[in-house]
Amino acid sequence: MRFTSETTSADGTTARDFVHDGVPGVLWTPAGTPSGLVLSAHGGGQHKRAPGITARAARCAAAGLAVVTLDAPGHGDRPRTTDDERFATEIRSRITSGHDAGALVAEYNALQAARAIPEWRSVLDALPATGESVGFWGVSMGAAIGIPLAAAEPRVRTAVFGLIGATEPLTEAAARITASVRFLLQWDDQLIARDAGLALFDAFATRQKSLHANPGGHGEVPEHELAGAVTLLAG
Repeated sequence: MRFTSETTSADGTTARDFVHDGVPGVLWTPAGTPSGLVLSAHGGGQHKRAPGITARAARCAAAGLAVVTLDAPGHGDRPRTTDDERFATEIRSRITSGHDAGALVAEYNALQAARAIPEWRSVLDALPATGESVGFWGVSMGAAIGIPLAAAEPRVRTAVFGLIGATEPLTEAAARITASVRFLLQWDDQLIARDAGLALFDAFATRQKSLHANPGGHGEVPEHELAGAVTLLAG
């Protein structure tokens, strides 16, 4: 892991950009000794320093947690493959024309997970000590990566997922997860069918799971749910 820059904010949170095996990322650490680590995955079309991801890192650091985020394949500072370009164009076209893009998004998310999971596990192996507990926070495409990652990675003990619906790969992965799960569902989500979100929640094998449904569209997760997610991950 090669660190390329470092900045410290007024509250003592340090952000260090790094590159590991060609994958760019950021490690945020709190002013004191971290009590744990959160793997924070961004959504589709975003990147490792998107405003919501940076705000999420600040929340977690204020609770004493270190946070690591990576640019997903084809996002941020990473080159796009032909498949990335094709999916982006087709998904955008379907949404713009008012057609359902759900099947295409699910197909692309599965491709992303297959590419990203080995990268996340390699970064986790290479990180400096950041506390004993490991959690995951990712919604939408971030959840599509995080659910199979949590199924394969026993070090993930708590997870915040959401804004995603059931597909065969995701329900199979959810059936192998024993970590504590907080699942966020927006009741009026225009991208994810309500029944698909409920079906995915039902598929999680863990008995330590909670469903948090709120009115509003995709991405309109209310403030109290974000605060509650931090509480779970810091616990």
